[in-house]
Amino acid sequence: MFFPVYCLLSTVFSLLIFAKKIPIHHSTIPFHVSFNFYYSATLPCGKGPGFFARNSLLELRIETDIIEKMIYLDNAATSYPKPEAVYKRIEHILRHIGGNPGRSGHRMAMDASRVVFEARESAARLFNIKNAERIAFTKNVTEAINTALKGILRPGDHVVTTSIEHNAVVKPLKRLEKEGVMVSWVKADKNGWLRPEDIERAITKETKVVTVVHASNVFGAILPAEEIGRICRKKDVLFMIDAAQTAGAMPIDVEALNIDILCATGHKSLFGPQGTGFFYVTEGIEPMPLIDGGTGEDDETMEMPDSLEAGTMNTPGIGGLGAGIEFLLKEAVEKIRKYEEGIIRQIIEDLSGIKEIKILGSLDEKKRTCLVSFTIEGKEPSELGCRLDNEFGIMTRCGLHCAPHAHRTAGTYPSGAIRVSPGYFNTEKEIEEFLKAVREIAQ
Repeated sequence: MFFPVYCLLSTVFSLLIFAKKIPIHHSTIPFHVSFNFYYSATLPCGKGPGFFARNSLLELRIETDIIEKMIYLDNAATSYPKPEAVYKRIEHILRHIGGNPGRSGHRMAMDASRVVFEARESAARLFNIKNAERIAFTKNVTEAINTALKGILRPGDHVVTTSIEHNAVVKPLKRLEKEGVMVSWVKADKNGWLRPEDIERAITKETKVVTVVHASNVFGAILPAEEIGRICRKKDVLFMIDAAQTAGAMPIDVEALNIDILCATGHKSLFGPQGTGFFYVTEGIEPMPLIDGGTGEDDETMEMPDSLEAGTMNTPGIGGLGAGIEFLLKEAVEKIRKYEEGIIRQIIEDLSGIKEIKILGSLDEKKRTCLVSFTIEGKEPSELGCRLDNEFGIMTRCGLHCAPHAHRTAGTYPSGAIRVSPGYFNTEKEIEEFLKAVREIAQ
């Protein structure tokens, strides 16, 4: 008698829950609930399958998750969502491969090594890298940049960089300056644009590396990599690119751009998971590793990429990165770039019509990546970001974006700006809702 009554009450209660709407704020969608019933009852011992004999009456607990409308526009920080193949690849590796690449000879270890090998080959295809073994995987682009700069530069060397670099470049160079490396900081204009001739003038006979961000994470400005690459090749100087914002977002050919060192993160436009990245180093350059040990080889005999991949690798993450790159190869980076240009054009056209708003960088969508940083007169960026999140369910990023030097160049230091960075999976409707929210806040 007791169990049927319990089931009836549970069903009625469930229907009542699903029929309700709870107004948290105007972006909340109809109440959506996931719930579990935990029950126990006092029954004669041995009666009632699934019940425990104990001294309590029916215990009922309902767990609810309110799923609100969410518009994710922070892809310059990390892309979301990922292609379905990325999720599936990671799960498959965790469940069915599981071995340690390069550590054993059994089939699971060999399968794990194959995962890493295939991801490396896919990355080489995407960036026209002739020898995939010149690619070393890292946990992010910051590690890649640190390994490249600290592994190549020595006291007395000179490096040329820009005033709009991310802290992933700035902080290692500041450290190296204290150790005797000379650094020239070439100033970009207020829109984040850099003239190649300014880079050329900064090169001296001691210059070993020119390192530039391919596209600013503040201005969105795409720097003239092809022209700078030609200058570096003519001057016999290594050309290094921080491609955190461009790898996967626009075509990059290391041969055509004369890139000697390419640093990239996996979790942004390459659609890989967080905790992945890599860098490519041209033939003839062997950076000193940041981390030693973790392999069975003698240090004297180790070569790329093993020399820079100490310890157990993030096989599931690298496999997911490989799946993201395969998605890009299939979908075509050019197609993605065209779609994102259209989104940025829509945002710029709308925001530039609001008199209280100042957009950082060029208003030409072809000269920038898929991000727009802006300020609203009389309002703090942090306030704007919180309101977009709390009142409209829209995720953006506000502040200095780990690039205070860029904000000093823009004149937005120390408050920074609010940055919207849509991605390939955002819809036109989502962009319209974002623009509507900004108009409401600006008024």
